[in-house]
Amino acid sequence: MPNFPRHQIMSLTAEQPRYELGESYGPDLRLADLLTPELADLELGYGTAAGDARLRSAIAERHGVRADQVVVTVGGMHGIFLLAYLLAGEVVTTAPEFPMTRSAFETVGASVRVVPVGFDDGYRVTAEAVRAQLTSETKLVSLATPQNPSGVAVPMAVLREILAAMQVICPDAYLMVDETYRTASYGDEPVAETAVGLGSRVVVVASLSKCHGAAGLRVGWVVSTDDSLIERLVPAKFGTVVSASPVCEALAVRVFAEETAILSHRRTWLEENLLITQDWVQANDALVEWVRPSAGALCVVRLKAGVDLGRFKRAAAEIGVRLADGDWFGDEPRVFRLGFGYLPAAELKVALDALREALVAAR
Repeated sequence: MPNFPRHQIMSLTAEQPRYELGESYGPDLRLADLLTPELADLELGYGTAAGDARLRSAIAERHGVRADQVVVTVGGMHGIFLLAYLLAGEVVTTAPEFPMTRSAFETVGASVRVVPVGFDDGYRVTAEAVRAQLTSETKLVSLATPQNPSGVAVPMAVLREILAAMQVICPDAYLMVDETYRTASYGDEPVAETAVGLGSRVVVVASLSKCHGAAGLRVGWVVSTDDSLIERLVPAKFGTVVSASPVCEALAVRVFAEETAILSHRRTWLEENLLITQDWVQANDALVEWVRPSAGALCVVRLKAGVDLGRFKRAAAEIGVRLADGDWFGDEPRVFRLGFGYLPAAELKVALDALREALVAAR
C-alpha cells in the first residue's frame, strides 16, 4: 500500500531554533502588504479548476504563453505530484534533490533512474550524464534550476542538449523543469530565461513560495505549450483539490501586481546576505567550503576533514544553530544546506558566528 514517507525536512515547519540557517527562502510577506478594500467583497465560493483567470494571465505574461496554457496548483509540489501521477512510468532525475520531489515519483510507483551530481563537481548537470540514464521507457525527466539544495542552475544550452537526446531515445517523454528559484537573482544580476520556450515537450513548475516570500498562500503553477497535457492537468487538479482557495488566488494576483517592488527589495537583500556568507566562508576556510549558488536564498557548505561530524551536530544542537542536513536530500553526510536569505543581515552575521562556534567545538 503506497505511503507518503516522513522526512526529517518536516522539522523545518515544526520547530524554531535560536539561529535559523536551514530555511530555503527569504523573508515572509505580510498580509497587510497585499490587502486592498476590494478584497473585502470577495465571495468565498469555489474557485475554478484551472485557476483564477487574472492569476493565470499574470503567470502567462511572465512566461510568454497563453493564459489557457497555465494551471494554478496548490503550491509547486502539487503540480509536481500531478505530473508524476499523469506521466507515471520511468523517471530520470538527479540526486541530491528536494526530497518531496523524489517522494512524489516513488509514491505513484514510478521507476526512478538517478543522475548523480555532487559537491566535488559543483553540482553540475551534464547532458551526457542525463543521456546515459535515458531509455525508451522514460516518461519524464525531472530537473530543477536552480537546484535545491545547491542553488546551482542548469544552463539553457544543457537543457537543449538534453531535449535533443530525449527526442532520439524517448521522444514521447516530457522534460519537467522546476523553476522555483529562477527569479531570485542577486542584485542586478539578470534573471534566467524560463525553459518553457524550448518546446512543447517542456513543462515548467514554480510557485510564489521562495522568490516572493508568500509560501503561506500555497499558490503554484504548471505551464506547458502542449495543450493536450493541460487538458489532462485540469481534471487532475479538480480530482485532487477541486480548486485552489479563491482568497489565496486573489492575494496572489496582488503579489504579481506588486512583483517589481517585491523582487527588487528581495534581490538587494539576497545580494547582501550572499556576500556576508561568502566572506564568512572565506574567513573560515579551514573549517568549511562551499559552492556559490546561481540564484535563490540557499547554498551548500561542506565540513572540512578536520571537523568531526558527530561533535559538530551535537554542538550545533546545544548552541541552537540549525542547518538542513545534506542526507535529507540524498547528499553526502558532511554537506549541509545553508539558508542565507531568511534572516536580516545583522541577524545572519550573529547566526554565522554561532555556526563558527559549533564548528570550532568539533575540531
